[in-house]
Amino acid sequence: MKLSQYKFALSPDLIAKHPAVHRDESRLLVLHRKTGKVEHKIFKDVLGYFNDGDVMVLNNTKVFPARLYGNKEKTGAQIEIFLLRELNREQRLWDVLVDPARKIRIGNKLYFGNDDLVAEVIDNTTSRGRTLRFLFDGDHEKFKKMLYKLGETPIPRWVRREVVPEDAERYQTIFAKREGAVAAPFAGLHFSRELMKRCEIKGINFAEITLHLGLGSFRNIDVEDLTKHKMDSEQLEVNEEAAKVVNAAKLAKKNVCAVGVTSFRALEANVTTLNTINPCSGWTNKFIFPPYEPIIPNRLITNFHLPYSPLLMMASSFAGYELIMATYQKAIKEKYRFGSYGDAMMIMD
Repeated sequence: MKLSQYKFALSPDLIAKHPAVHRDESRLLVLHRKTGKVEHKIFKDVLGYFNDGDVMVLNNTKVFPARLYGNKEKTGAQIEIFLLRELNREQRLWDVLVDPARKIRIGNKLYFGNDDLVAEVIDNTTSRGRTLRFLFDGDHEKFKKMLYKLGETPIPRWVRREVVPEDAERYQTIFAKREGAVAAPFAGLHFSRELMKRCEIKGINFAEITLHLGLGSFRNIDVEDLTKHKMDSEQLEVNEEAAKVVNAAKLAKKNVCAVGVTSFRALEANVTTLNTINPCSGWTNKFIFPPYEPIIPNRLITNFHLPYSPLLMMASSFAGYELIMATYQKAIKEKYRFGSYGDAMMIMD
């Protein structure tokens, strides 16, 4: 597959700037991949497609306020820091992106808030990447509270608006538990407590996995040949209980639905020769694109993604390239909303 094959015209008006008023009342496009049939529903209608014993795999990662604004020493130039991952808790070392990168060099000190927090640049990692050491008097809990005080909810830039207080809640799934993501698993944002309760009453089981989203799922791909793209590693954990629930459903020939391409990646990164999954804890840089035949889930819930997006490529690997691109044209015609706060699609047989 080629990067250029994922180009399509998308009006900025179709990129959602705000979430739906109620989580479970976004629109839902249901795509039957064997026939190509399309249905137009509301997200809470998803319940009607599942039965007792079916499984939904949820990514319980939790977003932290990863975007900081500060100033460079001496010049006072404004800079933006995007926290990617903590490298060393004791030394307070973090892998970050900086903007504008050309002005930030090793040895520079950066000041945040009313000089409440200071960081020193100690290494370059990529063109925009740096390693920072935060200089802070206090234990880890106090340091973490300071980051939350100064940090901003990291809604994607393509939303093209200022962050508002509601983002702190709405750019987070209701089942978020394990902190470590710099972006929310979009498909999970559509689940309300009421919908999840109705799922439980119907006998639908939930399997929770953790894949901490970094920028790997969103970073621009700069190679035309997708086989040459190197995905950034993201931290993954599938515990024994989740593996047990998924494997039991597969054995009983029940539906296994990955909620989001992050859950899809997590499941497919850990497949055994018996087409089951083992518990695991580590990192994955698995990049999925067509042609590909899903092994563990037979359904996928995902949002509508932007042109050239790695998320779009992973979704197209589930439905097939031609079908997903044709369906996107239908979605555009029907004015579905794209992006993290946009509408949802469920791909099923």
